[in-house]
Amino acid sequence: MIKTSETALLPLNYKTYVFDLYGTLVDINTDEENIDVWEKLSLFYGYYKANYTKEELKLSYKEIIKNKEANLKSTLEQDPKYSHEASPEIELTEVFLELYLRKGIKVDTSLAVNTGQLFRILTTKYLKLYDGTVNMLRKLKEEGKEIYLLSNAQRIFTEYEMNALDITKYFDGILISSDYKTKKPDKRFFDILLTKYSINPSSTLFIGNDSISDIFGAKSVGFSTYYVKSNISPQGDMAIDADYIVDDFKKWTI
Repeated sequence: MIKTSETALLPLNYKTYVFDLYGTLVDINTDEENIDVWEKLSLFYGYYKANYTKEELKLSYKEIIKNKEANLKSTLEQDPKYSHEASPEIELTEVFLELYLRKGIKVDTSLAVNTGQLFRILTTKYLKLYDGTVNMLRKLKEEGKEIYLLSNAQRIFTEYEMNALDITKYFDGILISSDYKTKKPDKRFFDILLTKYSINPSSTLFIGNDSISDIFGAKSVGFSTYYVKSNISPQGDMAIDADYIVDDFKKWTI
């Protein structure tokens, strides 16, 4: 059913609820193109003698990501069962680490993690929960529902952002794509969730804001689907085949 509304109300007739994060529970705005970000990040690298200009650092960052994604996609496509839907998700810690190594500087992984987190903070304009998110999650817990997260994200960002927003405690399990080298809508990412937590698809509702990554992916494993078109949904997106649709989402209600 399509609900023309700013508010979203979940049906309570499911045993299990699986959420997307950004654009569904968390509203975030980031800007990686701001040259001031790269100037500050290059200064940080310079603290450890990995000297970059801001322009060089930005180009190197994007080049490393492109190469790593291509290499990972090639590896995933070796599996004939999934080659048609391979969706690589690299670990960004490796990117920030390689940026040191390119300048001949050997550092430990913890510094690469901290560098990545600094980058995230510099690029984040705001990070907040959609109105009603906590009350909605609390209501599901009170009703005895199982709650899981399946997010296309980087652990070095997402784990800490969820902690800062104080919502980690509501989830029975959290799967972040960077841990598994693949992401939605790849069926294998959904299969990992199903297997790890012995989830029954027929009694599960998936909630997300992207018609391809979330709704198409969830339907491929037999989940019912709840689509919220939020400010972070792809431009022109509309999951018309979802079981529930809120087409102007701004807040959760109970």
